[in-house]
Order: sequence, then C-alpha cells, then structure tokens
Amino acid sequence: MTSRPTVLLTDYAWPDVAIEAGIVEDAGLQLVTGPARAGSAEAIAALAARHQPAAIMTNWAPVSTAAIAASAPLRIVARLGVGLDNIAVEEASRRGIWVTNVPDYCIEEVSDHAVGMLLAWARGLVHFDREVKAGRWEPASARLRRVRELTCGIIGLGRTGRRTAEKLRGFGLRLLGLARSPDAAAPIETTSLEDLLRRCDVVIVHLPLTAGTRHLLDRERIALMKPGAFLINVSRGAVIDTVALIEALDGGRLSGAALDVLEDEPRVPPGLLRPNVVLTPHIAFSSDASLRDLRRKASEEVVRVLRGERPQEGRNHPGPRSPARHETPDHP
Repeated sequence: MTSRPTVLLTDYAWPDVAIEAGIVEDAGLQLVTGPARAGSAEAIAALAARHQPAAIMTNWAPVSTAAIAASAPLRIVARLGVGLDNIAVEEASRRGIWVTNVPDYCIEEVSDHAVGMLLAWARGLVHFDREVKAGRWEPASARLRRVRELTCGIIGLGRTGRRTAEKLRGFGLRLLGLARSPDAAAPIETTSLEDLLRRCDVVIVHLPLTAGTRHLLDRERIALMKPGAFLINVSRGAVIDTVALIEALDGGRLSGAALDVLEDEPRVPPGLLRPNVVLTPHIAFSSDASLRDLRRKASEEVVRVLRGERPQEGRNHPGPRSPARHETPDHP
C-alpha cells in the first residue's frame, strides 16, 4: 500500500496496543487510538471525522450511524469481541462497509466461567468464603446441592453454549437446551423456553443481544422458573430484565444469580448487592490466550479487507459502495 490508510482503534481493555500496532503497521497502515476507556457515541463520531479512517476497530465503544457516515474512506468496522450491539450494522451495510467480529476467541473462557458459576452456587464456594472471612464458621448451616442430581438449561446453543454443555456433561447432570434456530445441531435435548424454565434448577444464558433477545427473560418468564432456581448470565446484561430479576430475588422465587454482565455497565443496581448474587465485571471472555487471539484476529481482518480481500468473519451483506468514495471496490 502506498498511501498509509488509517486504522482507528476506538478503545481497548488491555494494557497496550502492541499487537494491533504490529499487525497494522507491518501491513503499511497507520494506527491511531482513542482513549483506552470507551468514549460516547458523539466522541467516537468526532474521532472518525478527525482521522478519516479506512477501518475502525472497536472494543466497547459505540460505532454509530454518525461515526460510520463521518469517514469517507471507511471500508470495515471490526469488533474486538463477539456481539455487534454497539455497531450500526445496517448503516454499514447500506454504505458498502464490512462489519466483522471474532466469534471463536473466548469459547473456552466463557464456558469455563459459566461452569464455575454453577459449581460455586451448588457447593456454596462464594457464600462460605464470605462467611469464614467474616468470622463465622458454621458448617451446619450448609444447604448444598449434589451437582449430578441437577437439571441445567442452556439458553442459546451456539458455539459457546454447546461447549458449556460438553463440559457439564462430565458432571452427569441432566441438560436441556434452547436453540435459536430449529435446525441448529444440538448436543443435548432441546425444548421450548417456557418448558426449560419450568424444569431447570439452573439456567445459563448464552445469547447475543438483539431486538428479539432484549428482556427475553422478563417478569412473566422469570415467574415460570422453578422455585429456588439459580440464574447465570455470561452473555449480555439486557437479555434479562434487571428489575424483574431483583423482584424475583426479593420475593424468594430464585435462590440467587450469577452475573458477568449487567444492563447498564458499569453501574450495579443496589438490588443486586446481596449475598446470594455473584457478580463479576464482564470478564468471562478474558484470559491471556483469548485476548491474544482476539487482538490478532481482529487486526488481521482489517488488513485483509484493506488489501481488497473478503473478511473471514463478515457479519453483514454490504451493498455497493458509493462512487463518491473514490476507492477500489471490494472483491466479490
């Protein structure tokens, strides 16, 4: 490449940008970065207008319609993650811009996190750690579960949901699943959402956030859950109606919850600050290995598209690019 197109990295959740810079700059591109912490939609649009990037890479920052429209050379928006709910995908498609993600970088980590949360609840690990550190040594108060006798429901049998099922199968518990598409290959018995909620002692959510999944677990559906059930969410916070969840916890309908994600991160609703709720700060995806994979694969997609190639993980169907952009069209 001769003109050093710009790649804008909007934000990042790791100490440096050495991996991104190495791959991007070795390809003859120029990397510019916003602040590490994700900015507002307006701030990202201003960065795009200022730097006129050919590619935007985003971790948590919103890449809005305005941000996409602000850069004439833009050819790809690459998500450093799996979900696309922070990207205006339809606007990108309309303008002939690719949207990509990295769907397979943290399958092991997220499934491990879900299994760990189930075991922590069944065996009282977090609760009794807190009790002992508070000076209370009361083994007779334990009301623990034999994992093998539980029924666990997995909502979402994509790659990560299926991996969670594979890991849990080794514990001998019964597994039920809800697949997003009826023809999805499932390693476990599938059923309806309502039936799954009624029958399961533990429910694990593995879903992307879309218009169809927002508040999928609302007041009515949470009311269907088996009394004393435990709810785990390692996907997106807004899949669960937080107000309805707090009401179910207040009323004793659920024995507790374990949440790696919240609706309005990083704000934690006071109603979730209770002993029977385990909270982690959206880290289920994280490990040294997964972050290396994420950063490398997202950067390589940018290079691939800016070389005129198709991305390996395109998540949209870009329309024809505007002639006003004066760029070589993407290869078909």
